[in-house]
Amino acid sequence: MQAIVQDRYGPPEQVMHLAEVERPTPAADEVLVEVRATSVNTPDWLGTVGEPWVLRVQAGLRRPRTPTRGSDLAGVVVEVGRDVTDLEPGDEVFGSSWADSLATPGTFCEYAAAPADTLVRKPDGVGWVDAAASVMSGLTALVGVRDVADIGPGTTVLVNGASGGVGTFMVQLAHRLGAEVTGVCSGRNVELVRSLGADHVIDYTEQDVTEVDARYDVVFDNVANHAPKAMVRLLAEDGLFVPNSVGQGTRLLRGLPRMARAMLLGLGSTNVATIRAEVNRVDLTELADLLAAGEVETVIDRTYRLAETPAAVAQMLSHHARGNVAIEVP
Repeated sequence: MQAIVQDRYGPPEQVMHLAEVERPTPAADEVLVEVRATSVNTPDWLGTVGEPWVLRVQAGLRRPRTPTRGSDLAGVVVEVGRDVTDLEPGDEVFGSSWADSLATPGTFCEYAAAPADTLVRKPDGVGWVDAAASVMSGLTALVGVRDVADIGPGTTVLVNGASGGVGTFMVQLAHRLGAEVTGVCSGRNVELVRSLGADHVIDYTEQDVTEVDARYDVVFDNVANHAPKAMVRLLAEDGLFVPNSVGQGTRLLRGLPRMARAMLLGLGSTNVATIRAEVNRVDLTELADLLAAGEVETVIDRTYRLAETPAAVAQMLSHHARGNVAIEVP
């Protein structure tokens, strides 16, 4: 089968290429999926460039332990492991090969093995690309809005990075739950964010979000482009700060020191929480129902072909993707 592989760390166009590799065999609790679509997420570009360097302890010190990136997928089941009883060949599914794409087999390929319990049936009215690109971004937003922040009617919410993959889902889900949503994005994305349900939009090219007068019950920071102390000043009394980005920084640590400073604020009087979204059938089913009912949509910046995957990863590395970056297979 064809797959995008890398044998070293570096810029995607230099280290990733299309190759013929052996088709995987599913384990007892896995299924083999003929991949129709996948998408690029933060762990994928981290695993490509090998940054921050400290993550190489997990991913491989000199080269990636697994040569193919990717975790989201949508496709057709072609083979099931001996212990799988609730999926069968021919089922159209979407989900994940696993939540951590730094050190596990990927989905930038024609066939991928995935645990059966990280897949659900794809709704008939949802396309391959929309389904695949919804998984990591949609589940992160769902867990963040529903569980971490417990957003409800009247909650005032700020979403920094509102036009990104996770941010576009956060705006929609918070709006759906009755929150008053403020999105932060560039001027070219203002109308998009407003159309997703944001009540207010801040164009960061015109105004520094840390200098606004408003205060918010919840601040989601999907960018980490401001010091945590500056962001928590935007909180209302008993408000919650949710840092959700590796941000920028040195190659050794990137945004990890800033994330650490954010968590240290939680040792004082500031409420700080992070999002840990694990792929499971309960949350995937809720996401599938929302997509099928048209209550949320997957915003796609651009869809690439499998052979163009290095360019897709490079687009994510630019940190200016409008929504999600998808890959169609074959």
